[in-house]
Amino acid sequence: MHAGTPLAAPLTPRANLLLGALGESDYQEVLPHLERMALPLGLSLYEPSAGMDYVLFPTDGIVSLVSVMGNGASGEIASTGSEGVVGTSAFMGGGITPIRAIVLCAGHAYLLREKALREQLGRQTDLKRLLLGYFHDLIVQAARSALCNRYHTVDQQMCRWLLASADRLGSSALETTEALMGEVFGVDRKEMAAVAARLQQAGLIGYKRGLVTLLDRGQIERCACECYATLKRETGTLRAYREPGERNAAES
Repeated sequence: MHAGTPLAAPLTPRANLLLGALGESDYQEVLPHLERMALPLGLSLYEPSAGMDYVLFPTDGIVSLVSVMGNGASGEIASTGSEGVVGTSAFMGGGITPIRAIVLCAGHAYLLREKALREQLGRQTDLKRLLLGYFHDLIVQAARSALCNRYHTVDQQMCRWLLASADRLGSSALETTEALMGEVFGVDRKEMAAVAARLQQAGLIGYKRGLVTLLDRGQIERCACECYATLKRETGTLRAYREPGERNAAES
């Protein structure tokens, strides 16, 4: 995000696809417990071994879930946006999370504290079903990420990430930084800059001061690894990605 660039006006909770899928009576029950918060670029939502006493329902932006090794090396295991929830440990009974959650593209979210969440889960079958369904998709993402990180080049992974991020945001322009992308792909800033330069020289993207613009989506799809198409096919919530140009405005 460029210095001094304000965050866009926050969307309503219904902009999150999980909250948006709730029936009206269930939605009205949970609504008073939701706390709106900004997700500025680079914000760490939680760190490894931290306790989790809330979940976040993003309405826009992207949050990356990163696994961190003892020597500081890292790599993304999954990411989420308006199709999901951040903080699955809070409703899966884990309490302590082994990963880092960091804001990769700025946005907003609605926070639901653990006590209120458990009260709602005790009454709402649909909310429980939706959260468990998303948790399944998160596991699928993590399994695919392990294969992707092992067998595909950083350039291929970058193309896959660009496509998925553009789908989530409904935009061909992504504001992030080399340092954050390097944490996602497990490379240092210098190598991340080299990857971006190669894609820019090939005419796939424009890159300047933290703004990545997809210039040739068709070519990016051809250069991406198979994981982009596989995840869209194999995960239910990820099939709810808004295609470019089709993002619906949240209800007012």
